[in-house]
Amino acid sequence: MAKLELYIPVGRQKLRCGYTTGTCAAAAAAGAAARLLTGETLPAVRIATPAGVAVEAELLRHAAGEGWAACAVRKDGGDDPDVTDGALIFARVERADTPGIIIDGGEGVGRVTLPGLDQPVGAAAINSTPRRMIAEQLESAAAKAGYTGGLRAVISVPEGEALAKRTFNPRMGIVGGISILGTSGIVRPMSEAALIDSLYLEMDQRRAAGVEDLLLTPGNYGESFAREVLGLNLHRWCMCSNYLGAAIDHAAGAGFRSVLVVGHLGKLIKAAAGCMNTHSKTADARRETLTAHAALAGADRALLRALFDSLTTDAGVELLKQAGLLGPVMASIGEALDGQLKRRAGEGLAIEALFFSNQYGILGKTPGAERLLALHRAEPDGETAGG
Repeated sequence: MAKLELYIPVGRQKLRCGYTTGTCAAAAAAGAAARLLTGETLPAVRIATPAGVAVEAELLRHAAGEGWAACAVRKDGGDDPDVTDGALIFARVERADTPGIIIDGGEGVGRVTLPGLDQPVGAAAINSTPRRMIAEQLESAAAKAGYTGGLRAVISVPEGEALAKRTFNPRMGIVGGISILGTSGIVRPMSEAALIDSLYLEMDQRRAAGVEDLLLTPGNYGESFAREVLGLNLHRWCMCSNYLGAAIDHAAGAGFRSVLVVGHLGKLIKAAAGCMNTHSKTADARRETLTAHAALAGADRALLRALFDSLTTDAGVELLKQAGLLGPVMASIGEALDGQLKRRAGEGLAIEALFFSNQYGILGKTPGAERLLALHRAEPDGETAGG
């Protein structure tokens, strides 16, 4: 069967769209309901998505028994595949004793264990839009077959528990498998948007758990340093990846009281220059920023040239250390970082930062960082642990 032939421009390329796990689940439910209610084994189904795009999905692994039928759809991530690309999404549909539509998750579909997500605690991690899509397909199949009783659909993903370990689900308190997602039904090959959406979800979950003071790290280096070197607990922690500016904006809007950023110098030196998306494709001002602050601290021309030619910030730190300028330069970077962060956060959100090197340890802090460090070393009162 031909793949979804829908393309969008991304930069200089045209990338092919795919369809979400929610669309897969709805299509599989449509096929299983048709088999159950009419006895017909359909090779494929065509369903409308909320994006207004019709998707034709091939139906695989047909099975049926007394009062039930099942089939599967293979996830197509298009040119922006995530960890679920190629996974089989199954739907088993059975007649129910009570009227209406019941939707639940089976093997490989996670369960929500913490508040703040799309579904309540205890529910299968099948979001609202996929639930609506599945229900619409079951209602349509029942109407065509003249069936007026109830139907129960169970969505499963045999690989889901293993796949979930490569997603944000464990940190968000979704256990046992993946989430069935998709607000539009279509996967658009823009992974940045998906990452930011996941970050916002995690932050919202922390806020729903009562967290007011947030700990942010750009990546695993920051998380490890915060836990192992600084002795911080991670009850209030989120990883913001390259999207520091987006995280600060969301924290301000979500009503957090403070944000403490702990990151490697290689990341936060970019923020000190005003680059709040730290991906190298967006901005990589590390050597320019380091050189500029060294010049402000009185470095000579030879040192400035050596700093400008450094391949890493750690190499630059070693040069500054040898020249006796490490302290003044890091202090200058810390002052610039403090200004950029407070300008982005605005009046209502307290924000501080600490930056480090794996080789040299703590390199600098913003003026109020010690207060927030002490707060994050203490056990939070009445907050739900996570992360």
